Amino acid sequence: MIIAAADGSALGNPGPAGWAWYVDDSCWASGGWKHGTNNMGELMAVLDLLQQTAHLDEDLHVYCDSKYVIDSVTKWMPGWKRKGWKKSDGKPVLNVELMKAIDAAMDGRRDRVRFEWVKGHAGHELNEAADVRANAAATAYQRGVEPDAGPGFTGSSTAHPAATVGQVEAEPDLFSDLTHELGDEPAPTDEQHVVALERSLLSDEVRSDRAAVAALLHPDWQEIGRSGRLWTREDTLDTIGPIEPLEVEVVSTDRLGPDTILLLWRTSTPDRSTLRSTLWVRTGGQWQARFHQGTDEP
Repeated sequence: MIIAAADGSALGNPGPAGWAWYVDDSCWASGGWKHGTNNMGELMAVLDLLQQTAHLDEDLHVYCDSKYVIDSVTKWMPGWKRKGWKKSDGKPVLNVELMKAIDAAMDGRRDRVRFEWVKGHAGHELNEAADVRANAAATAYQRGVEPDAGPGFTGSSTAHPAATVGQVEAEPDLFSDLTHELGDEPAPTDEQHVVALERSLLSDEVRSDRAAVAALLHPDWQEIGRSGRLWTREDTLDTIGPIEPLEVEVVSTDRLGPDTILLLWRTSTPDRSTLRSTLWVRTGGQWQARFHQGTDEP
């Protein structure tokens, strides 16, 4: 059995991005893009690992710290395919070309490939090794140099075949509506950007991916829950997961400073309406949520 870990990294999410998989010091690979997201890296690492092991008959056990990737491959993909690669809300599947390529790479070996979630940055040896290489690839692209591609699998007839998928698509998945290249659409304002980030925190794709949530929470994040409990960043990350769809109404966006925006918004369910406030701060060019509080309305 081949036992490997796959991981992705993005500096800024989106920003310079890297991916890597790791078996041991003599068998690993990495790559990336000048501009991408963490989820793109996570998916690409799995895709390249699948393609580089296609010539082998051994079972493959893959450790991932992204529940988004695991659920996409093992739970959601069959339904997406039946709907023409559309989600349950009718919107196109994000990173669809990567998803299609993974689906093709899994064909004929679904009973021989197993995915297992592992908590990131928690000392898992293979996960840590993959993370170091993915981050190194992202850092290389940030510096404008090519990353170390690694030795790959001996005997693989297609070294790093996954790379062209990301280069052709360059689809910045969960945050694609937040980043605009040159084109007809104007770049969003800081206020629009923050609103989009807040909405993304309520999406199943982001909430199924601990790393994606972590990228949006400031290191000093705190939240006061409806019960009055104070939640730290680690508390929030340890309990994050899919939630029931919510209707979101933006009440106001108040700029408190050049790099600080207070977002006031409301969520509604059949049972209650809750007024919420989130303080967003920009550090190193990246917006992150610093504080949140929700209060039920009468």
